[in-house]
Amino acid sequence: MTAYDVEIMAPVGSYESLMAAIQGGADSVYFGIGKLNMRSNSSKNFTLDDLVKISEIAKGHGLRTYITLNTVIYDEELNDMKQIVDAAKANGITAIIASDQSVIQYAHKQGMEIHMSTQANITNLEAVKYYSQFADVMVTARELNLDQVKFITTQIREQNITGPSGELIQIEIFAHGALCMAVSGKCYLSLDNLNSSANRGACLQPCRRKYIVKDKESDLELEIDNEYIMSPKDLNTVSFLDKMLDAGVRVLKLEGRGRSAEYVKTVAAVYREAVNAWFDNEYSQKKIDEWNNRLSTVYNRGFWDGYYLGRKTGEWTENYGNQATQRKLYVGKVTNYFKKIGVAEIKVEANILSLNQEIKIIGPTTGVYEDQISEIRLDDGAIVEEAPKGSICSIKTSEILRRGDKVYKIVPADISVPNLVQQ
Repeated sequence: MTAYDVEIMAPVGSYESLMAAIQGGADSVYFGIGKLNMRSNSSKNFTLDDLVKISEIAKGHGLRTYITLNTVIYDEELNDMKQIVDAAKANGITAIIASDQSVIQYAHKQGMEIHMSTQANITNLEAVKYYSQFADVMVTARELNLDQVKFITTQIREQNITGPSGELIQIEIFAHGALCMAVSGKCYLSLDNLNSSANRGACLQPCRRKYIVKDKESDLELEIDNEYIMSPKDLNTVSFLDKMLDAGVRVLKLEGRGRSAEYVKTVAAVYREAVNAWFDNEYSQKKIDEWNNRLSTVYNRGFWDGYYLGRKTGEWTENYGNQATQRKLYVGKVTNYFKKIGVAEIKVEANILSLNQEIKIIGPTTGVYEDQISEIRLDDGAIVEEAPKGSICSIKTSEILRRGDKVYKIVPADISVPNLVQQ
């Protein structure tokens, strides 16, 4: 077995993220079409018309593609579901991620490869045996510890449990990203409180808020301070990736279809490097510290190791929202690119652009381009240290950019500067 037998599976909610996943070294991507997926409200979802382009891009880069069709399906949605499966097959999409039997049965009948979603809540070997008649890849429940996962992968080999392809069942686990307080994400809090169902991809995340506890007999109220008691920190497994691979896991799933392109690129790259390091006997604490520093620069709610190492209760976030150590500030757009000399022309629409500034330039074809500015020229040819708001400037780049790409400068998250524009 080699490092590339371990699959890095990246989330995609836009063309920018798709290109970022490729740049980060992902082996596969997963995404939603329309409303029948578990991120239908929290991320940009593609349409059936996008499948031709997605398939072409993926095939050109040797990327496997998975459509998430993993919500609860009602009778009035069966035709829409079948249309998505048919389009997936027609466009060479690799597999359907599913949990509802209507999707599983129809996709199987149509000859589509099926992967079992976390919504199936696979926690034991008998469940693996049952779903093996339909699926080649299964994600185990996030509540299992690695000893339980290893038992399942060992038994798959010893009992020769194969899927429809005739190959041994592969076990996938979540390796990084947001976690839900509910078992396998099956939460009814949003539906109960806000009439918007998490099991229909429409969670409004009331769990991420602060709460007050009230004694009904005395009317005494206590505010829960420094902890969001229903909001787990984000999963981060890079520090014990060796144990995960030793447990026989072959697909590492990264959560985050609602997150940014730079998140996708950074997280995919870190886990690809970590897997390679393990196979090259270069997996070390020094590298783990470096990877964690990089992971902390993009969106996160703080980190913990989930339940894989035997924990029974979660670790809760101390602050609301993003706890990344960096943030990006919108500067402007690329208005032209001169390929022969490798120069991008930029219209500065918001924050100033400065010499030696770290930047990210993001676009649907460009993905995420990262650089540090070594020279700035204004429209009149003058070399300057700053390009002010409203100016047209040019910078050298090592990669081709496109008109309309968005330009951001990267600053520490704790920076305090007036009139900053974020996007």
